[in-house]
Amino acid sequence: MSRTERIGTFTRDGLVFDVRDEGPIDGTPVVLLHGFPQDSRSWDALAPLLHRRGFRTLAPDQRGYSPGARPRARRAYRSTELIADVVALIDRAGLGPAHVVGHDWGAAVAWGVAAERPDRVRTLTALSVPHPAAFVRAMLTSRQILKSWYMFAFQLPWIPERVLTPDGFGYRALVASGQSPDDAKRDLEPMRDRTRARGALNWYRAMPFTAPRSASRKVRVPTLFVWSDGDTAIGPVGPELTNRFVDAPYTYEVLRGVSHWIPDEAAERVDELLGKHLLDQS
Repeated sequence: MSRTERIGTFTRDGLVFDVRDEGPIDGTPVVLLHGFPQDSRSWDALAPLLHRRGFRTLAPDQRGYSPGARPRARRAYRSTELIADVVALIDRAGLGPAHVVGHDWGAAVAWGVAAERPDRVRTLTALSVPHPAAFVRAMLTSRQILKSWYMFAFQLPWIPERVLTPDGFGYRALVASGQSPDDAKRDLEPMRDRTRARGALNWYRAMPFTAPRSASRKVRVPTLFVWSDGDTAIGPVGPELTNRFVDAPYTYEVLRGVSHWIPDEAAERVDELLGKHLLDQS
């Protein structure tokens, strides 16, 4: 593919993923991976700042979120499939290794891509969610398991789909976690489509199918990890343990007074951090 071609979609195993390809067409690519229950619009505040720095951003609506990529089975959402989707996007772009930035579930996938396919990753930036092995240790040794109660609740059939709406419990829970009312409505309005809600929830329901060994692999690319001390979903223990699982230049930053929703709430601060992190490796 040439540097004059935009990507609107890419395919993998018969699934069609929507992509927002923006910024300078000849810029170094930055792949932006959204979390739950968001989509590529969660990067609307950050992406233009990266474009000003000369980067090209590729923000997919991931598996379960793109209308053409919503398989029904839980196993279809295990981590190996989510990682392979991102590798397929990078390969489709054909622009060489990309900077990979992920938030929330997107961060978990980004950790996996960097660990499994370092040949496709220039740098890793993870927002909010620590390395998977650090997260598991935090679940076993701290109050993290209490903060993660929703992961267990989402294993229930049907009920989570019904409450994940902009006029129900899901909306109130997001606002209570620090998300703005407008952003909560933006993210939950599409969940009125039950196929999308099921796809998003299946990321959690596929967790039992993740091989523990794969989640423990170290990352060997330059890494920036950003956590916020107002995060109600992720406590400090996992972030503090994450450096043990990075065997490369590593930077850990804590945003004070910021909620879990870092890309929406602190885009300018993240842009400052990314400016140095990405440019040092471009």
